[in-house]
Amino acid sequence: MFAVHRALVSVTDKSGIVEFARGLKEYGVHILSTGGTAKLLRENGVDITEVSEYTGFPEMLNGRVKTLHPKIHGGILGIRDNEAHVKTMAQHGIEPIDMVVVNLYAFAKTVARPECTLEEAIENIDIGGPTIIRASAKNNRHVAVVTDPEDYSVVLDEMKRTGGSISRETSLKLACKAFCLTHAYDGNICEYLQGVIA
Repeated sequence: MFAVHRALVSVTDKSGIVEFARGLKEYGVHILSTGGTAKLLRENGVDITEVSEYTGFPEMLNGRVKTLHPKIHGGILGIRDNEAHVKTMAQHGIEPIDMVVVNLYAFAKTVARPECTLEEAIENIDIGGPTIIRASAKNNRHVAVVTDPEDYSVVLDEMKRTGGSISRETSLKLACKAFCLTHAYDGNICEYLQGVIA
């Protein structure tokens, strides 16, 4: 069981995200967010910190680089009960990130459109999302990764029962789902590109 104090929220599919973020706020969770998600949450009265404000590094290259930063990945991958990790994180001002709420660019939906060009397909290959998802899933003993809006109510119900914490069992289940998502996502890209070069 681990408490959720800080969450990174950055989603393409925004269904239910405002309500979920409000639910997290009820447990005092500090929310980091990016781009359109940050804008939507702020417009709906949810207090967030922009990732660029937290890292001190702007989003760049037309949004290709947003979350690929040591303060983000260190916060996700740091092992909380490893003294060396904790010391290094403190030295570099890296705060632990206990929950990651991310879903991916709709690649399969994009390439299913007959008029989709190769360039458009390439731009819809998510980089930061899978990277963050995999990092979170790897460190599931300390980080809950939520990739499916269908799981928002499950997560909030557990936090309600535990006073703001996530069980290791739930976190492992979420991690498994996350790796299955990135596996399928890369499979879609593989299949599309094989069709292009055939």
